[in-house]
Amino acid sequence: MHVIDITPSANGTALVLHGGAGGRTAELTPDEHREYAAGLELAYRAGRAVLDAQGSALDAVCAAVEQLEDSPLFNAGRGAALNAQGEAELDASIMSGTGRAGAVAAVRRAKNPIFAARQVMENTPHVLLVAPSPELIAEWGLQVVDAEYFVTDARRRQLETVLAGRLEPTCHGTVGAVARDTAGHLAAATSTGGIVGQHEGRIGDTPIIGAGNYARDGIVAVSCTGIGEAFMEGVISHEIYARLRYGGASLAEAVRGTIVDELDPRAADGGVIAVGADGAVVVAHNSTSMFAAYERDGAIVTLT
Repeated sequence: MHVIDITPSANGTALVLHGGAGGRTAELTPDEHREYAAGLELAYRAGRAVLDAQGSALDAVCAAVEQLEDSPLFNAGRGAALNAQGEAELDASIMSGTGRAGAVAAVRRAKNPIFAARQVMENTPHVLLVAPSPELIAEWGLQVVDAEYFVTDARRRQLETVLAGRLEPTCHGTVGAVARDTAGHLAAATSTGGIVGQHEGRIGDTPIIGAGNYARDGIVAVSCTGIGEAFMEGVISHEIYARLRYGGASLAEAVRGTIVDELDPRAADGGVIAVGADGAVVVAHNSTSMFAAYERDGAIVTLT
């Protein structure tokens, strides 16, 4: 297991994001590594700009995830993994440290699913909506796109290879961000296209509050990536929160212990990013690699 533990910054603000965990980064060329690193840094700078302007943690995680959804490199938004029918079905969730949350699943027409999840949280009495209609998305003032917008040639080729049995379906690639703002508020946001070649209608952990995403002021904000079924069965994000709130663990101990006790016995891999109440940051994964971006000693660090 790989665990990165970063002490709080002087002003207490914090941002960390992930672009998925997995085991195939060795297949990337040096140029591709640089492209992913640039995409992660762009997303980090978007979120950090919000925090530096005294903006909210909620706005910061949305700004970061928006960039990752817009990039065709990551498994969210445009360039997301395709299901067995060759379609993109997108999931996203957001949670404020106040305890409010919103999520969407099987989204096909919202350009940025993370903003649809935020609309659910802020403008409906619900937490999770499945397959919101184009009319509802437009009513929310969000951009509606054709379903083909999300589909890239690279993802078509990947799906063909998976369906032909020449490549194992990948369960990784979810994106997410967690943050702490100057007021001490926390937030988490997560977005994904799911598994390449998945059954139509399959929903993973990303839109399930407490599994792939969780935040509570004074405790922690968590976003996950990996084999979604295991993250749901282990209620990974809430388990980390519970170890902090009720078990008195440190942030790194809570993350590490949850991975060991809940993911390892299920033979599942993936990764977690977390920000603590004091602004401490943890990036951890039991997969061979993880895409992530965070700040250490005033410099942006990207993992690809």
